Amino acid sequence: MNIATHRRGFLRAAGVSVAAAGLGMPSAAAVPGSGPKIGIATYSLRKFTRAQAIQMIRLLKVDYVSIKEFHMPISDSLEQVAAEAKEFRDAGLTILSGGNIGLQDPAKLRSRFEYARAAGLPMIVCAPTHHTLPEVEKLVKEFNIKAALHNHGPEDKHFPSPQSVLDAVKGMDPRVGLCMDIGHTARTGADILESIREAGPRLLDMHVKDLSDRMVAKSQCAVGDGVLPIPAMVKLLRKMKYQGGMMLEYEIEPENPIVGMAKSIYYLKGLEAGYDHA
Repeated sequence: MNIATHRRGFLRAAGVSVAAAGLGMPSAAAVPGSGPKIGIATYSLRKFTRAQAIQMIRLLKVDYVSIKEFHMPISDSLEQVAAEAKEFRDAGLTILSGGNIGLQDPAKLRSRFEYARAAGLPMIVCAPTHHTLPEVEKLVKEFNIKAALHNHGPEDKHFPSPQSVLDAVKGMDPRVGLCMDIGHTARTGADILESIREAGPRLLDMHVKDLSDRMVAKSQCAVGDGVLPIPAMVKLLRKMKYQGGMMLEYEIEPENPIVGMAKSIYYLKGLEAGYDHA
């Protein structure tokens, strides 16, 4: 059996798998309120085609998406990029951002913003350097596209922690801010809740995951099964009236992520619903 045939079979079985796990997903409309926007970072579905990824996101009854290059290649023409983004919108999905997009090569910065404009991205989740950041800010102003710097943990020599991002963007245009990855944040030893408070309006986006050991990247698990303070995080975001993305980035089980993703989304939606009815 070739890979394409296997994945078609997997997608047919995915709905049964989710139901068998006891995770019949409530629709987004079932969760009232105007808190964080629960969505999917499509890096979670990097082993699947764009059409398959869209089908799986709809199965999870999520309305918001951040598109990774796997599903909208930067190497494609701007016309192709526009058509690819349209496939997500035609499926009823709202695109909150694209990325993570590297912004480390000065010669490629403008083309990355042209890519974002062609796709209709309101925001780029990005990885610049301290050297390219001033030019990124200029392009943010020119294109009116937000830039959310993604912290990548102890291995990142540029922006490992939320605090390193906040220090770098201080005084910049308010459309330049932070995409806080809570797993990487925990691994730097930073306090997730305090980092959210420090970010305030500079918090433009979030990548959500969970860890069974807060210092070990490979300990990732379904959201709610680990040790990260997810309930307190959601409560704080709602208190701050944060209305940006809370995007699930499920990096494990890349060939068969649907049940773990469903558990994670169900848990996040349950927290949101609980605070709405508290």
